[in-house]
Amino acid sequence: MASNLTFHALQRNARISPTKVRPSAALIRGKRVEDALNLLRFQPRRGSLIVRKVLESAVANASKVGGMDPMDLTVTDARVDIGIVIKRFRCAARGRAAARVKKCSHVLVAVGKKI
Repeated sequence: MASNLTFHALQRNARISPTKVRPSAALIRGKRVEDALNLLRFQPRRGSLIVRKVLESAVANASKVGGMDPMDLTVTDARVDIGIVIKRFRCAARGRAAARVKKCSHVLVAVGKKI
């Protein structure tokens, strides 16, 4: 196996704003997988649960497909991008309609061996 292989997992259109998920992704970037999972498990943020599930999926991809040991892996990339925006309208004062935007996120986590 080459040491520069990375395995990733992606969750598209998670129904949470990217602003709420980005701090959790920034927290684990560059850390060992074991430490990252422990950090996310005890974070009091809703976005941490989503990032943890994606991280576990990336680790499973690396161990099943690549045959790598999960204890040797580090988080090489953790990124949260803007997904679709669901637009809803609600009644407002004076017969108007007020727009409500419900943002979604694309969460990507990549793991690999540290060189």
